[in-house]
Amino acid sequence: MPHSLRRALARATRSHPQLRATLRSLEDRAESLRHTVAQRVPAIVRPRPYKVMIAVTAKCNARCEGCKYGRDFMAGSVLGTDMALEAIDDAAAAGFHTVRLYGGEPLLHADLDRMVARCVERGVRPYVTTNGLLVESRLAPLVDTGLRDLTFGFYGSDDGADAYTGVSDYRRRFEAGLDFARRTFGDRLQLQINYLLKRPTCTVEDAREAFELARRYDAKLRVDLVHYSLPYFDEGPERRLQFRPEDRPMIEAVVDELLAFQRSHPELVSHTPEGLRSIPDWLCRGPDMKVPCTAYEMLWIGADGTVQLCYVTFRLGNLHERRLSELLFGDEHRCAAKSAFALDCPNCHCSSNERVMRHAPTRRRYRAST
Repeated sequence: MPHSLRRALARATRSHPQLRATLRSLEDRAESLRHTVAQRVPAIVRPRPYKVMIAVTAKCNARCEGCKYGRDFMAGSVLGTDMALEAIDDAAAAGFHTVRLYGGEPLLHADLDRMVARCVERGVRPYVTTNGLLVESRLAPLVDTGLRDLTFGFYGSDDGADAYTGVSDYRRRFEAGLDFARRTFGDRLQLQINYLLKRPTCTVEDAREAFELARRYDAKLRVDLVHYSLPYFDEGPERRLQFRPEDRPMIEAVVDELLAFQRSHPELVSHTPEGLRSIPDWLCRGPDMKVPCTAYEMLWIGADGTVQLCYVTFRLGNLHERRLSELLFGDEHRCAAKSAFALDCPNCHCSSNERVMRHAPTRRRYRAST
């Protein structure tokens, strides 16, 4: 679907979640056909601009156990404002639909509002991912310049969240940020809660708390799966954040709870039933989970200017050496898109739901699950 049409439909269906879900299902089916053909004719796989992820700063006001930002990953790096604005211009000109502004903690960047404004001016959808600690002091200028989508990371209940983030009273301050955003800006903002499913938060109680927050603040709930190949991810002492084969029953219990939420409130859960049912396999099989990747649709920009096809690999260059427009759609970019689709890479589980829905055999496998 052309991104100009996608943008128009997104605006038109923003307050009609069922219609939006129907359109999404139709697009998934069309993309599924495309993936099926691509597996037989790899030559048709090429960069297809959709989403740019920009880590605007590596600085962070939390010290999450599983994250190296703010410590030894791109330590101290902050993307220059002019460089970020130029990258947004180039992304818009190339046809990208969405720009994710994150970090580190993006609200620490003094000119984040200028980046949001530039996205809006150029007709691309900006969204910001935050830990919530600075929302009350920094959100208003972002909304004033056009931000309409805000995502919060959820790291568990009170003591667990405080311990994981290294921030005293984090869980209370996180919800205070959610409350401020909804109470102050109402329907002007679409909120999303990203529930990080790691071994310590893989409990029915944590899943219920994440869902209750989503229901209380009229936010979407999305499940992020603990990683194993991100260069800025740490599995914790003795890999305590990572899952083991014997953890499968507790993963399945959480998935059952999430499926119940999805059935009762489909408008609040970002995943399809098939995507949710696939979670135990993604977490237990890791790189052995072979589902064609959709990274050909994305681009990742680090706080030090590094440009890659995705979060993990396929480096294309650096904005300090060449501007983004010069790195797009050349031989290296096209080769990276094909390699990602073919899983010639560490084979992470990013975009797991979308990958399941676009790969017909995988979608059928999890549709049949009960």
